[in-house]
Amino acid sequence: MKTMKQAFLCAAIACSTGLQAQTSAPQLSANNIDEVLEAMTLEEKARLLVGGANNFFGDGAVVGGEADLVAGAAGTTAAIPRLGIPATVLTDGPAGVRIDPTRKNDPNTYYATGFPIGTCLASTWNTELVGRVGEAIGNETMEYRCDVILGPGMNLHRNPLCGRNFEYYSEDPLLTGKIAAAYIRGVQSQGAGVSAKHFAVNSQETDRTSVDERVSQRAARELYLRGFEIAVRESSPWTIMASYNQINGQYSMGNHDLLTKILRDDWGYKGIVMTDWIGIRKGLLTTDEVHAGNDLLEPGQPAQTNEIIEGVKSGRLDIKDVDRNVRRMLEYIVKTPSFRHYPASNKPDFKAHAQITRQTATEGMVLLKNNGTLPWKTAGQKIKTVALFGENSYDFLSGGTGSGCVHPPYVVDMVEGLKNVGISSSDTLTNLYNKYIDFARLKFQADRHPARWYQMEMFGQQKYPEITISPICIGNVVKGSDAAIITIGRQAGEGVDREIEGEFNLTQNERQMIMDVSNAFHAMGKPVVVVINSGSVIETASWSAYPDAILVAWQPGMEGGNSVADILTGKVNPSGKLTMTWPIAATDHPSTQNFPGQMDLYSYDAAKSNGHDVPGYDYTNHEEDIYVGYRFFDSFDREVAYPFGFGLSYTTFEYGKPSVRVSGNTITVSVSVKNTGKVSGKEVAQVYVTAPKGRLEKPAHELKAFGKTRELRPGESQTLNMTLQKRDLASFDEAGSQWLVEAGTYTFAVGASSRDIRGRATANISQLTEPTSNALAPKQELKLMKQ
Repeated sequence: MKTMKQAFLCAAIACSTGLQAQTSAPQLSANNIDEVLEAMTLEEKARLLVGGANNFFGDGAVVGGEADLVAGAAGTTAAIPRLGIPATVLTDGPAGVRIDPTRKNDPNTYYATGFPIGTCLASTWNTELVGRVGEAIGNETMEYRCDVILGPGMNLHRNPLCGRNFEYYSEDPLLTGKIAAAYIRGVQSQGAGVSAKHFAVNSQETDRTSVDERVSQRAARELYLRGFEIAVRESSPWTIMASYNQINGQYSMGNHDLLTKILRDDWGYKGIVMTDWIGIRKGLLTTDEVHAGNDLLEPGQPAQTNEIIEGVKSGRLDIKDVDRNVRRMLEYIVKTPSFRHYPASNKPDFKAHAQITRQTATEGMVLLKNNGTLPWKTAGQKIKTVALFGENSYDFLSGGTGSGCVHPPYVVDMVEGLKNVGISSSDTLTNLYNKYIDFARLKFQADRHPARWYQMEMFGQQKYPEITISPICIGNVVKGSDAAIITIGRQAGEGVDREIEGEFNLTQNERQMIMDVSNAFHAMGKPVVVVINSGSVIETASWSAYPDAILVAWQPGMEGGNSVADILTGKVNPSGKLTMTWPIAATDHPSTQNFPGQMDLYSYDAAKSNGHDVPGYDYTNHEEDIYVGYRFFDSFDREVAYPFGFGLSYTTFEYGKPSVRVSGNTITVSVSVKNTGKVSGKEVAQVYVTAPKGRLEKPAHELKAFGKTRELRPGESQTLNMTLQKRDLASFDEAGSQWLVEAGTYTFAVGASSRDIRGRATANISQLTEPTSNALAPKQELKLMKQ
């Protein structure tokens, strides 16, 4: 039996040995990653591959042992103090940093700048300006003690009913990739990281965690993956987020074809891949996710750590896969602000960032119609008082809902925006709508079903039903107003797709309001402007003849009202262009027949009760194949409300004859653009390429390059030189698992939209092939659309 003295001596020796081991363990640096990896235990390796805390609700909850680092952040990576490995913080985005703006027992506030949504950013067609937005977001990410913002959202606008289109950029993969790359370069130039999402084919919100997106290899490569490929090659995102859904029968999160063959082998991606926020899921083993190339499992559950450990011990998971992923995690961590001990201030420069937001929003707004009534400053009209109709004139939607919403310090509505340029609003309507909105907000939350988490106020502003404005009220208001503005708002977001009736289409109440207001104001010779405050496409054909002007303001961030006023008064000349086709009807898109919501509940319940998979829910067949958006409408010569790339200006532009020069694998398209109008403005020149007839069927034309002029004074010209690579002309040849540029004469059309071509040039292009991995083959036969 040991004496007391011996016991104390043993304890002292053990403590000394432990301290020696602690201090002798290598401490992580950018130069000793291999040494740290070798020193890690299996348990530490497994822990690093599983997310730390899920702080989404800012309650200090501990998952995987990490403390609540930033209240309201989406999650963290695990810390391993023994090896000098810090936790890193992941915050939702992409329209700004999404964290809790207020905190218990803390008098400080943590609001973040609300930047324009993705569709608005892309509609600028201005990569330099988008880069500046990225720089501001990267700065705020670091100032709020975060390391990675979960964005940009890069999924394609396959269908206008997708609830999350507001976060995404376009129906076109080239534009998506170029805008995303600019955003990523901007964020990462500040020392913070991004997570490009949702990889891949996440084109609907309905049953998004389980739906099987069945798509041809060609459509996957040319459309749904192409934007990500451009972003990877041109901006090297620190992280990429794997989507919830399945692709051709296999979950993206455990899809080796997607995460290793395509992303790493074909594209050369060097960063980490993380899962979307779901944890352990039915039908997918954690070990399979690790093997597939998923480096970080979010938000993280202890059971996942145990699965990795037991998988290695049982031989089901190769330790080489674990070590590979851990090495990538360490390479990521040493780049982060947390590793660098960045002195976060929690005080971003709201004033400077508000200026960027205001400029970007105005440049992204799209003027759909103008009969000469705008701009008010130069149209000979003395506009002093405006009658504002529509509840979103007073509750302007700055962004969408869900994890993509931001908590800004303020939102400038239409009343305030107009007031700031010296235009007052009708007192009668202002009092009426403000009191209605107070009531509607209380009623909306009182009636909210608990399962509809996305309708909680913490997940963004909500859209309330319009009230009926009587002809008598309109008649009383018109007398004291110089013009009318009708704001048509639409809200959408994570977790739910849009309906055709009442969301894509206007309600009968809204149509009647447009008709009644237009008729009353026109009878007195006064103009009417409709402002569309929506992140997504809406129907316009049934009512667009009534107002004098239509402006798509999107959801333009916290400076929205000021940005709209800048356009209406001519302080800024609109130069935004549509990044998606606006159809006459939602059903004009061929994808709509395979989109959720097109089956009545009785048929759905009957199918499920009989054990059948339900199209649009359990699976979605991409039968439209490569014919998405303008690729369909222009190839099949279908009438549209507004074509892809469309947008009006207060001035006019003349295009010179374009030229094409081929030098090796680089192709340069040049065109001179001249401002032939009376006010300064910017123009976007778009290059659409038509391929020669060959072995592979192709759309009528495809966007391959674009350029935006500087602000041109009246009479001033600028030559735009737009470059692309020969491989950018390639189509995917499934039979050969290769990119193929067929030899022949290619036509390069330069225009102001996909249907407003101003000039053409041709060039002879030799054949080019680029082999790829054979990946993502469909398991079911698809009835694909053909010309």
